[in-house]
Amino acid sequence: MSLLLQRLRWIISGFNRSATVNPKRLENADVKPLPLLLFPEQQRKQPVKHNNLKTNYKKPNQPMLEAVHEIAIYIHRFHNLDLFQQGWYQIKITMRWEDGDYGSLVTPARVIQYEAPELGSDDVHGVWIIDDTDNSFSTQPFRIRYARQDILLSMMVSFNLSLSKFEGPSTSAVILKFELMYSPVLEKRSDLRVSLYASPAAVHEFRLPPKALLGLHSYCPVHFDAFHAVLVDITVHVCMLKSGVSSASLEVPSDSGADEDAIVGESNKSKREMLVKELSSARDILIEELQKLSKAINQPIDMEDVNQLIGISPRSDLDISNAESSGQFSSKLQNVSEKPNGGVDFHTDGLPHSLSKDTLPGSLNSIGNQVFYLWSMFLNFHRANKTKILEFLCNQWAIDRKAEWSIWMVHTKVEMPHQYVSSEVDESSYHALHGRAPVLRKLTGDPVQTAAMRAELHRRSIAQMRINNRCIQDMLIFGDPSRIPIVIVERVVNVPLRSSSGNSYFSQLDQKPKSSLISGGDSTPTNKLSVSSTRQSNRVLRIVVFVHGFQGHHLDLRLVRNQWLLLDPKAEFLMSEVNEEKTSGDFREMGQRLAQEVVSFVKKKMDKVSRSGVLRTIKLSFVGHSIGNIILRTALTDGIMEPYLRYLHTYLSISGPHLGYLYSSNSLFNGGLWLLKKLKGTQCIHQLTFTDDPDLQNTFLYKLSKENTLENFRNIILLSSPQDGYVPYHSARIEMCPASSGDSSKKGKAFLEMLNNCLDQIRALSAEHRVFMRCDVNFDISLQGRNLNTIIGRAAHIEFLETDIFARFIMWSFPDLFR
Repeated sequence: MSLLLQRLRWIISGFNRSATVNPKRLENADVKPLPLLLFPEQQRKQPVKHNNLKTNYKKPNQPMLEAVHEIAIYIHRFHNLDLFQQGWYQIKITMRWEDGDYGSLVTPARVIQYEAPELGSDDVHGVWIIDDTDNSFSTQPFRIRYARQDILLSMMVSFNLSLSKFEGPSTSAVILKFELMYSPVLEKRSDLRVSLYASPAAVHEFRLPPKALLGLHSYCPVHFDAFHAVLVDITVHVCMLKSGVSSASLEVPSDSGADEDAIVGESNKSKREMLVKELSSARDILIEELQKLSKAINQPIDMEDVNQLIGISPRSDLDISNAESSGQFSSKLQNVSEKPNGGVDFHTDGLPHSLSKDTLPGSLNSIGNQVFYLWSMFLNFHRANKTKILEFLCNQWAIDRKAEWSIWMVHTKVEMPHQYVSSEVDESSYHALHGRAPVLRKLTGDPVQTAAMRAELHRRSIAQMRINNRCIQDMLIFGDPSRIPIVIVERVVNVPLRSSSGNSYFSQLDQKPKSSLISGGDSTPTNKLSVSSTRQSNRVLRIVVFVHGFQGHHLDLRLVRNQWLLLDPKAEFLMSEVNEEKTSGDFREMGQRLAQEVVSFVKKKMDKVSRSGVLRTIKLSFVGHSIGNIILRTALTDGIMEPYLRYLHTYLSISGPHLGYLYSSNSLFNGGLWLLKKLKGTQCIHQLTFTDDPDLQNTFLYKLSKENTLENFRNIILLSSPQDGYVPYHSARIEMCPASSGDSSKKGKAFLEMLNNCLDQIRALSAEHRVFMRCDVNFDISLQGRNLNTIIGRAAHIEFLETDIFARFIMWSFPDLFR
């Protein structure tokens, strides 16, 4: 009985309210203040020692501080981007300490279903589940039938990371694990749960750094992997709470004569101070986030109650002053510093250091109640404004990615050369004619080696970098940062050109006659595009065309497509299929087929928009991989494409051989090209290697360089890799190469003319709001070892199709180019 009364005294003195909530029931009412969690009594069961000098005995029921980190996960919707299989899916969520020996288990505490699924819907079956065997939460199973299907889940699940013994600020991160469970459609739905729990189809993990455990409100998109491309809209909300005070026994020497209260004071005073400071920081973060969210979504919060709560003088039975409970204990964010081990240091100026034993319990209780009140206020505010909060946090996440992903990106700026000329040209006469000095084509060093070395040095610096912040970290990227591709972005800045007659260079371009490279092309517009000038209820039709490479498949570029879709969900995508199994023929024929496919697709989408509204304009973008770039540029010369050229928007070239293989240094790959020409007579290989005509100026690629296939794009991004042995580095970047520098033969002159022809078109992008970039993607292919693929450079060429991280970096860093 005495033990029970003593425990009740601690509860009454430690808390001024209590609540009892079943943590696993479905709550439909408003969110109530969180329950004060009480943990079982913990005793150190160590044997009593006997010797001739002294005896240890136990003094029971000493107070131990308890705290809890609550992580609330709001699951809004499941959006199918690119799942390969129809069937039943389910999301399973678990958490764990990154340091497995750090603390207690992470358990689901409660679930709130914001919006119930439609009754009778065949796409949702069963209910959500909390599994005590692995402390996991699983959503109700839902059925996926088609691409871009949305499943509204709209639920909040809270996990508790309880600290039964508060020893100080957290030094261990928390791993948040999402598993995608899959089951095919079964005849008996009763067997669905067993099939779903067999094994996960995909896993996506995130890391919550120790600093984030004080307070965090962030968007967290879950995509799983390349073979299970989805978008699960999730927001994560973290707060540190005071959960209670429990009792524990202490071993005290029997002959020491030490007073029990003194021992407890010495052992717990510093820990209580740290807990007070942590809770103060959690409170300040929560207030700041509430104010920021309220302002961002234009939904007011009555902060007067909050100010009164913080400014109220505590009750006399707590025996602390108003200054101690509010003014002194307010720890601002700038006073929180980071320890070398990743934890948080609160022993900074402006925080209390000399609190007495008498004031500490009351101070702890007061600030703990304030955090409880604020956290309950936030949960109610979130439930009432869940969609607006999600949209704001999603936009903030997109902005923050530029800073986070800049770790793997190097930005440079260069000036576009006027023209590359032969050293035989007289420099003074050239300057008098064009108004500026020529750029001689002599190069020193190997650009491929220079680019590779630059990326490797940056990769080594990342390996030595300590990455630690308050943001959620995607383990697909942060799991091994040194293995992530390095992207070197080279922004090319143009200088406006003027001809010798004084007319602008761009006016001369407008006067150039247009001709079709593809014979037989009809230059008469087959469909006159009518665009409304009014902006009321108008729509911009955004279309992106993806063109695969040699012996490719129409889904080769699906990973890039998925990233584009995440940026612009309303865009229409054409994954070109007309040239599948037909990429060995003439580029003219492939281009003509592609042009017809594009025009047909554009017309269909235009008619659809016209039936539902007014079409303001069109943004037509192209993405090509390998020789797909030559195919799409050829298609743009077809007469049926002429009415749509003025709507060209962004061109993303991924390892495209724009200058052919005149100067290819990969002898193994060149041998393969020779075999294809000799044994199979592959026409496109003849055209790429300039053997389709004895006169270089009559070859296909030389003529293509004279066509205006690039000047109409507003944005051009050329992706290349120094590790790619399939496409010459200079050819993918449309720049000078060392081998052509000293070549004054017909071959060198023809190459120089092709280069200048292409650059003259790109130079038209010097107008305002137009972009030309070269992006080097340097993959880490060391894990693949030394084999034939890495020797001939195939690994890097195919890696463009098998990973989307480089596309994620580029697209989210320059989102305006892809919208």
